[in-house]
Amino acid sequence: MVIRLHKNATTTPAIRREIQKSSLSEKELAKKYGISRLTVRRWKKRDSVEDRSHRLHNMRSTLTPAQEAVVVELRKTLLLPLDDLLVVVREFINSKVSRSGLDRCLRRHGVSNLRKLMPDAEKVPPKKSFKDYEPGFVHVDVKYLPKMKDEDRRKYLFVAIDRASRWVYLEILCDKSAKSATAFLKRLIKKAPFKISKILTDNGKEFTDRFTAHGEKGPSGDHLFDKVCKKHNIEHRLIRPGRPQTNGMVERFNGRIRDILATTHFRDSEDLATTLRRLFNDNYFSRSATIIIPDSILQFH
Repeated sequence: MVIRLHKNATTTPAIRREIQKSSLSEKELAKKYGISRLTVRRWKKRDSVEDRSHRLHNMRSTLTPAQEAVVVELRKTLLLPLDDLLVVVREFINSKVSRSGLDRCLRRHGVSNLRKLMPDAEKVPPKKSFKDYEPGFVHVDVKYLPKMKDEDRRKYLFVAIDRASRWVYLEILCDKSAKSATAFLKRLIKKAPFKISKILTDNGKEFTDRFTAHGEKGPSGDHLFDKVCKKHNIEHRLIRPGRPQTNGMVERFNGRIRDILATTHFRDSEDLATTLRRLFNDNYFSRSATIIIPDSILQFH
């Protein structure tokens, strides 16, 4: 029989059994075995002669049960990785939570494996690989930036991503008019290290005249953006109305930016631009991409 015995124990199982059966007083037993009266009293009260586990069974947690419930729902809904979820929890729920504490919370509630929380592969249509494409098929989109205290209006982040190489080009502009979108396209064409053959955009008025006050129509080709595309022999494709996932590559890129904007406070527009530049330079948003940011991102067009 294997008996658990602490390495620093002052009594043996045999002595403990004698203490439990003895009719002597605590003082007499302590003197007889050369131990403290507290040790005698402890073994008098026990039926077993084994040492109990010293492992901590109740881990301290800074999250209340209500906060844990919110964290679990955020994990299931947003499907955020542990580090991204930690940023959100510290910002909006509990600023004292640790990374290990948050990880234990997720494990306790059975939501630590992010892959298992993802939609079943059978329900998700297979994605077409972009590896077979030649560089030159560029996705373009616009992201709203929050209005800063030192601004009288919000700015817009224009993003272009090449489908094959993941090459990224971006600028912050004062508006998202057709004129600004067209100027962005011209600078994009000059900066791209390859010949742009196709551009995919949504149906915003800055990119197309497909939609009017009376409904949908075919693009006229007279839009400023379309004219620049024609001049450079670029095919301008539009996503299906109501299907932003068609432009999913740049949407995912913008989604990472949205997470940062939602969990970070900025002092002013310069602080916002500097933060974005630092994150882009550290390849935070796209570890396999070559990201080009004009110096003018800090002055804004």
